[in-house]
Amino acid sequence: AAGRFSVAIGHRRLAIIDLTHYGHQPMSSGDGRFWISFNGEIYNFPELRNELIAAGHIFRTRSDTEVILHLWEEYGAEACSRLDGMFAFAIYDRFQNELTLVRDRFGVKPLYYAFSQGTLLFASEIKALFASGLLSGQLNPAALVEYFTFQNTFGSTTMFEGVQLLEPGEYLTVRPDAWQIPTPRKFH
Repeated sequence: AAGRFSVAIGHRRLAIIDLTHYGHQPMSSGDGRFWISFNGEIYNFPELRNELIAAGHIFRTRSDTEVILHLWEEYGAEACSRLDGMFAFAIYDRFQNELTLVRDRFGVKPLYYAFSQGTLLFASEIKALFASGLLSGQLNPAALVEYFTFQNTFGSTTMFEGVQLLEPGEYLTVRPDAWQIPTPRKFH
């Protein structure tokens, strides 16, 4: 139906914190409203976890991933500014029917995205976007000139047409009722 998402979130995990199956991703909040795929590490997650427990949140795991879920329940996108670490994540809100992509302040963890054939694709590596079969892999001529001039590309530009990199400290929220290329926003 128009205005509805069909969402698929996949994840391959290198388990460091909470090695049990409870730490597997994508992970959902207790009520199933929020779903997250998270890459990185949150350094201040023990303090945030204690704060959230004091506010009445109940945890099923010892993972920093679940801390992000509860923080998002409490603060929405403002949770980003409370996170200290290196991270990139996607969080889907089933009730609001929106997907948000987030990248850490310093851009340690990459998060690439593309809109193709009515589909938003995102991943921590560009090759994963191409594996979808929805992108042509055509070179971006402007990025090629930038690379040959400066031996780098800048901002959200990548070497491939239609593929963008979420910049450090940005988040991007997509809703099906406004299905166009949204403008990422900065968090503090």
